[in-house]
Amino acid sequence: MRQEVVSSDITVIGGGLAGVCAAVAAARLGRTVALVQNRPVLGGNSSSEVRVWVCGATAHGTHRYARETGIMGEMFIQNQYRNMEGNPYFWDLVVMETVRAETNIRLFLNTDVHEVEADGDEDHRTIRSVTGWMMGSERRIRFESAVYLDCSGDGLVGFLAGAKHRVGREARDEYNEDWAPAVADDITLGSTLLFYTKDAGQPVTYIPPSFAKDITQTTIPLKRVIRSGDNGCAYWWIEWGGEFDTVHDNERIRDELWAAIYGIWDYIKNSGKFDAETMTLEWVGSLPGKREYRRFIGDYVLNQNDIVAQREFEDRIAFGGWSIDLHPPQGMYSTESGSKHLHMDGIYHIPFRSLYSVNVDNLLMAGRDISASHVAFGTTRVMATCAVIGEAAGTGAALSVEKGITPRELHNGHLHALQQTMLRQDASIIGLRNEDPADLALRANVKASSTMTRFAADAPAEAYPLASDVGLLLPADPDIDGIELLVDAAEAATLTVELWNTGRGENYVPHTLQTAASTQVGKGARQWVKLELRWKPAAPQNAFLVIKGNERLSLYLSAQPQTGVLSFVKGPTPIVSADLEDHQPSQPVIQWSMRPFVRKPFCFRLLSRTDAFSPEKAVDGYHRPYAGPHQWSSVAMRPDAPEWLELNWAKQAHVRSVHVTFNDDVNEDLINLHHHRTPFPIMPELVRNYAIEGYANGEWMTLAEEQNNHKRKRVHTLDAAVATDRIRISVYATNGSPRAEIVEVRVYE
Repeated sequence: MRQEVVSSDITVIGGGLAGVCAAVAAARLGRTVALVQNRPVLGGNSSSEVRVWVCGATAHGTHRYARETGIMGEMFIQNQYRNMEGNPYFWDLVVMETVRAETNIRLFLNTDVHEVEADGDEDHRTIRSVTGWMMGSERRIRFESAVYLDCSGDGLVGFLAGAKHRVGREARDEYNEDWAPAVADDITLGSTLLFYTKDAGQPVTYIPPSFAKDITQTTIPLKRVIRSGDNGCAYWWIEWGGEFDTVHDNERIRDELWAAIYGIWDYIKNSGKFDAETMTLEWVGSLPGKREYRRFIGDYVLNQNDIVAQREFEDRIAFGGWSIDLHPPQGMYSTESGSKHLHMDGIYHIPFRSLYSVNVDNLLMAGRDISASHVAFGTTRVMATCAVIGEAAGTGAALSVEKGITPRELHNGHLHALQQTMLRQDASIIGLRNEDPADLALRANVKASSTMTRFAADAPAEAYPLASDVGLLLPADPDIDGIELLVDAAEAATLTVELWNTGRGENYVPHTLQTAASTQVGKGARQWVKLELRWKPAAPQNAFLVIKGNERLSLYLSAQPQTGVLSFVKGPTPIVSADLEDHQPSQPVIQWSMRPFVRKPFCFRLLSRTDAFSPEKAVDGYHRPYAGPHQWSSVAMRPDAPEWLELNWAKQAHVRSVHVTFNDDVNEDLINLHHHRTPFPIMPELVRNYAIEGYANGEWMTLAEEQNNHKRKRVHTLDAAVATDRIRISVYATNGSPRAEIVEVRVYE
């Protein structure tokens, strides 16, 4: 047996998406990191070993402009580029290469940490080392660091270090959560195994193993959706173990899940109720995907009321948007729906105080073990949210090491530096803007080759009957002074439109009625109908137009998406199945669905000028939609010359690096595996070919250039500083958009 000692600034235990993003974030800030994973692959529940979809704030298209950026966003974009079909092994490679690209990370796979050395009293403890066994290599490795991150999911490291924690459900009155039980208990969400099927092209017999369940003798067929063509995460409801100990009873839980899977397949293949003659099992998981175990106590415990109220914490460092999603303790054998969902009106915020231990001074946590109540955990547990929490924790760890302080001291004395560092790295903290004093772009004058000021979507593709209320969201910047809609009228009718605000910059549902207008429409096709809607808000924000249903009328959908515009339909249609999932239909984000209209806005013409895409928007401090698009957009691409955005200063600066963030349409709901297919490998709005130029010695010179770009953020560090008073980003081609679009530019000396 080999005995080894590994010293680094930070040790991250757990190589799921939370641990990966934590390690990468810290490494990019110059810290040395040991990333320790007890499996042969990275990705945790998203890996090819378990194959769970990476869900996050978009909630499969429920929330708008909600896709994660930062490191998780990079992996989403890279996976879409390389793996449109959702091959789980290619996803493994995306995650692995994200880690391997960082020279500051030492990766230890197949290494199970089960020893922790810590000292101090109950209220103030310090981890001195953790020790792991590298399976198959007979190596016992001791990891010594200043800061430790428990991203293990089960929370073993923090537990062994003496960190205060909870298992199970809090009582309702502890945090005044109406979704909590009246009395606290040790019930958790259960674990799941998944399976894949394929069509073999010829008849295939199936003889179930002796341990397979006869599911006709269980409650499974009563309240669960079984179809022969489904596989993978469509069977997330094959869940069990919530009434047991999901760690200590892991083997028993796995065996029960196996028995259920092989029994369900027996039911599909041999009951005669399904068209499955040529179907066969291609893969069955063997590693239960755990949902819940220990949750550590931090300086703040996130709870249901914070989520629903979308509480804007001063120390917010991440966001989520998945519903509070809780499952019955009996799992697949319950006669209740497989899950119940409580949605908020938009994304919610997560505080840094929930990411470090209340009593272990050098312990941060990320993933499903953060400081949250059981009810709040029902939403923070999904993997893309765990990932952005991981990036925040890793950034906090790096800054704590750099300054020689604890995470709590970082929160108390350097919160602004933490948040601004994350924004510079393209992590999203919704509603906070760039205030980096070193960013020259914030002090620049900005101009462009052209700017889109006429706002319209007027290329009709298909008629849409106005059988129910529909919605149209667009920016009011600075105001709305009349709008036209393209209408068919089977006979004379009244067209009525209401204008609502959205209440909050991060929300995209109607909140408060501001004004309304009606007009008579004569019988006829493709009529541009003017409505005298007028609204001048105190500050630029989004307007939500409710177009009232009228069966005599039809609107038109455009074939060309328009940045800053979303369309909706109002209706009670369930998201999945009323038997399988219980959603509250009165919630606005459920009432107003954009799923039928992704990238297909209703045809409209705004009659007033818009400033929503002015050059200044690229340096206004925001790098994603918030109460408006926050980006520059040209009128159109020119065949014979580039579109450009120019920054200039009153005196010369010595420019060393330029950060450019392009529009990757964070409204597009990307997925790592097979939930749905996005039909293009690269976001069409992304700039493809561009150059960064500086003005020096009386002429423009090329400082950097890029061909075939498919990424959202590019950082160009020059070999030597360039003395210039002007920087220009010249766009020569996009990946399909008719306009050049730039979300943010940063410039550093």
